Parts: sequence; structure tokens; C-alpha cells
Amino acid sequence: MNFYVTYIIIALGLFAFVGVFTLFGVWSERKISAFIQNRLGPTETGKFGSLQTLADIVKLLQKELIIPAAADKILFMMAPAIIFVAVYLGFAALPWAPGLIPSNINLGLYYIFAIISIETLGILMAGWGSNNKYSILGAMRSAAQIISYEIPAGFALIAAVMITHTLNLQEVSLQQGTLSHEGVKFLGVWDVSKIGGLTAWNIFRAPHLIIAFVIYFIASLAESNRAPFDIPEAESELVAGFHTEFTGAQFALVFLAEYSMMFLVSMVGVILFLGAWNTPLPNIGTVKLADWTTGNVWGVIWILLKALGLVGVQMWIRWTLPRLRVDQLMNLCWKVLTPLAFICMLISGVWRLWLM
Repeated sequence: MNFYVTYIIIALGLFAFVGVFTLFGVWSERKISAFIQNRLGPTETGKFGSLQTLADIVKLLQKELIIPAAADKILFMMAPAIIFVAVYLGFAALPWAPGLIPSNINLGLYYIFAIISIETLGILMAGWGSNNKYSILGAMRSAAQIISYEIPAGFALIAAVMITHTLNLQEVSLQQGTLSHEGVKFLGVWDVSKIGGLTAWNIFRAPHLIIAFVIYFIASLAESNRAPFDIPEAESELVAGFHTEFTGAQFALVFLAEYSMMFLVSMVGVILFLGAWNTPLPNIGTVKLADWTTGNVWGVIWILLKALGLVGVQMWIRWTLPRLRVDQLMNLCWKVLTPLAFICMLISGVWRLWLM
């Protein structure tokens, strides 16, 4: 019984985190966009407009659930839940600290990629079930975009996995806490003492992983339907895309899934490339900065700061770059990102052979 209670508590805790993050994320995005566009953003509801997103959620929950007369009612009702659950379940394999991981899965990265792929099915269900031409167009765009960009994202992540030799995200995190022998050999420092810090992160252990990280980050924007890859939701062309017909709590679930996906892909990027929950501070002689700033509490702080930093960059990009056309989006994926990611994967293979 205690086993089930523990997992119920973890599930509720993750759901609460996702909800709080979405409230904070929407408010932050409004403030960031206002700053970029030289506006004030929300100011009236709560201090600095901090209660505006809470008021929006209350409003959404009070709205009537409207099902179009010609819609496929089963698909229409199931789609928002499938979209959200597919993203929400991805959080189960994420390590938050040395001793804090909901489910320590040996194939953690594979599990995350497999489970979030179900989101595409939910989006197609939403578009088709709405029986709305704008929704169908948005769903088809989204399916083509997500399926295409999963390929360079996967190659980029495999490049990192070939360096770490594991799909277990907690083991990947542990490897980036102190310099491995391979990392020390690359840096030309033969003292294999526990240095830690930035130099133990994957992007510094193997410099080509910097390119792999950039490729993954660009692909993750497309995975999250974020600008400049937001053509599935292009309001200037498709009203609102695949979720045009959704109201109330259903629209809230779709919105919750989008912001959850932003955080999820940022966490995966942090874990695979940016040191996960490890401190950026190194041990220098007798000054053990890495040791002093490592632990469960510090781990949660570091991984949140890194992930939220990437989320902030996503928001910054949204309000800076214009939307790509469909042909530009596909050309970037198949002609630029996929070949580069494949080359990074090959370099990782050669790198491992050279270090053996």
C-alpha cells in the first residue's frame, strides 16, 4: 500500500508543479514580451499583475464546454486529455537531484521520446475531431513538423548518449558531476581528482556536443510548436490552429500541455548537455566549491535555474523572430539540421573509439 501511496503523492506533486509552472510561465511570457515591445504588460490584477494568469484560469474553468454539432464527439473530448497526459508522463523519468527522481528507468531517454510522441496522435485527434478546416490544417502541419524535427533532435541526443554510454538519465547526470577520464584526457589535464563544475558538462567533455545542443534546442522549439515554428497555431492564418474549437477546461489542458512541453524539452536538454542537477562551480584545490554546492536541495535549485533559463530563451525567441513558412521549416529540418545532427552522431562514435 505504501508503494502506491508514494507514487500517488509523486504524481500529484508533479501535476501541482506543472500547474504552478504554467501560471508562472504565462505571466513571465507576458512580461518578457512587454519588455521586448516596450510595454508594461499585466499590472492591475495583483502586485505587478501577478494574479492575472490565476484569474485567467478561473475564467477558463467557468466557461461552458461547447462541442460543435458536426464534431466527432469521442475524438473531440479525448484529444485534450491525450495531449496533456502524453507530455505529463514524460516527467516521470526526469532526475531532479542526486536522490530525487520519480522513476529511475534504465531507458529513461527512450521512454520520454516514446511517450511524448503520443502528443502527435492527440493533436491529429483534435484537428480531425473538430470537423473544422482550420483545425485540420493545423493538425496536419503539426504532425508533419513534429515527426520531421524528431529526427534531428533524436540524432543530437544520440550523439550525447554515445559519449555517456547510457540511456539512464540519472547516470548521465552523475557522469557530469566530476571529470571522467575521457574529459580529463581531452582537456590535457591528467589529474583525475574530482574537479567538477562546468568542465564536467557534456558540451565541454566533447566540443562537438555544443553543435548537437544547438540542433536539439532548435528542434525542441518545433516539438513544442513555439515560434518561429508555430505554424500549427498560426493565428494569422488558422485562427488558432488545431485547438480552434476548444473552450473552457479543454483549452486549458491544451495550453497546460504546451507550457509543460516547454519545460520538459528544456529539462532533457539540461540533463543531456548542461550538467543536469550538478553545480557549475568547480573544486579548486582545498576550496571545494563543487562539493559544497551539491546535494538534493542544491540539485533542485541548479536544475531549475538551468531549465528556466532555457525556457526564458524560448520566450525571447518567440517575441524576436518571425514565423517561418512551411517550406522554410522543412528545408531547415531536412537540409540543414538533420545532416549536421547525423555528422555529430558520427563524430561521437569516432570520439569513443579514439578514447578506448
